[in-house]
Amino acid sequence: MAKKKVPKRPTRDEFVLEEIGNQLVEAFQEESVILLTVWGREESVRGQIVAMDSRTGKVHVNTADGLDKVPFMDIMNMNYPRD
Repeated sequence: MAKKKVPKRPTRDEFVLEEIGNQLVEAFQEESVILLTVWGREESVRGQIVAMDSRTGKVHVNTADGLDKVPFMDIMNMNYPRD
């Protein structure tokens, strides 16, 4: 049985990844509410970063629905909500 073809995550260079990492660290230290665009998800993730796990590579975001563990490599963009 053939596997279903899943689109690959877009590749980004190290400068883009470093910039996203710096933005996440700043938002974590300032305890800011953020809006993450995550690859493979229809909706953005909105919440506050409560932890960043370097061992698993996941960013723990406290959202209205509870704790969401987002893989760092799936984060395409980070913004601050405009409301």
